[in-house]
Amino acid sequence: MKKVLGNFNKAFESRVRLGIMSVLAVNRSMDFISLREVLEVTDGNLASHLRALEEAGYISMQKSFIDRKPNTKYTITEEGMNNFTRHLRALEDLINKQ
Repeated sequence: MKKVLGNFNKAFESRVRLGIMSVLAVNRSMDFISLREVLEVTDGNLASHLRALEEAGYISMQKSFIDRKPNTKYTITEEGMNNFTRHLRALEDLINKQ
């Protein structure tokens, strides 16, 4: 059991961070507003979780303008996908051991 729990990644323990990674794992990229709507969180809550995942190197951000309005898009990094996949496998292992 300790081995399984040791493979959990603390960066993904939050419901919001798990949601961000899940959405970005299946979408090429997603902008801030779309993430906020899908995850049903506030701007501040989403921003703090995005910042933490970005600092960990699990997601990347790209800022641009669309019709003179700022647009921020997020994508999952290779490192992020690898760590997220490992975390999901650990969850599956835990479920299958029950």
